[in-house]
Amino acid sequence: MRAEPISPERLAERIADLVTAHAPDPWTRLAIDGAPGSGTAEVAAAVGELLTDAGRPVLRVSAGDFLRPRSLRLEHGREDPDVFYAEWLDLKGLRREVFDPLGPGGSGRVLPTLWNAERDRASRAEYVELPPGAVLIVEGTFLMGIGLPFDVEVHLWLSAGALRRRTPEAMAWTLPAYKRYEAEADPSRAASLTARMDDPRHPALLYF
Repeated sequence: MRAEPISPERLAERIADLVTAHAPDPWTRLAIDGAPGSGTAEVAAAVGELLTDAGRPVLRVSAGDFLRPRSLRLEHGREDPDVFYAEWLDLKGLRREVFDPLGPGGSGRVLPTLWNAERDRASRAEYVELPPGAVLIVEGTFLMGIGLPFDVEVHLWLSAGALRRRTPEAMAWTLPAYKRYEAEADPSRAASLTARMDDPRHPALLYF
C-alpha cells in the first residue's frame, strides 16, 4: 500500500473529476462510504458544491435517512454488531425510492429521505425530480458490496486506532461490524478511490 498526501480541497476535486469522467446514463451515482468519524458528510458536501459549480445538478442522500424502524433494528438486542452491519439499512427502501428511479428507463423521481431515525417515524419528505445529467451522492456506512448500482465508489478509510478514537463510547459495540466489513466487502480495494482520513485536515490517497 502506498499513501499520497493530499489536501481536503484537492481530494474533493479528485472525486469530482471521477464523476465528471463518467458519462451519465443518464444519471451518475456516487458513493461516499466510510465510518461516521471519517467525514463522509463533509466530503459529500464539498464534492457536491464543486459539481454544482460545474453545472451538474446534485442530490445528496444520507444512508442514515434510510434506516429500518427501531423495532426491527433492535429486534435481536440493542448491541448486536452483526445486525448493525447487515440489517440496520433499509436496503429495499433505498433501492425502491432512490436507485430504481435512476436506473435504466427510470423516472428520475427520487425520495431524498425515508425514515427519521431519531423520531422513529417516516420522514414525509417530498419527491425530487432529477434531470438527466444529474449526480446522486449517497454518503454513509457499509454502502459497498451490497449490490447498490453505484457508478463511482469512494471509501474514506480509518485506521483501527482512529476508528476507536472517533467512535463514541456508547457505540463501541459497533466496532466488530467495521472489521467484518473490511474482511467481507474489502472496500479499500474495491473503491474507485480510497482516502485515509485519520486526520481529516491531512487526508492521503491510498494505492494498493
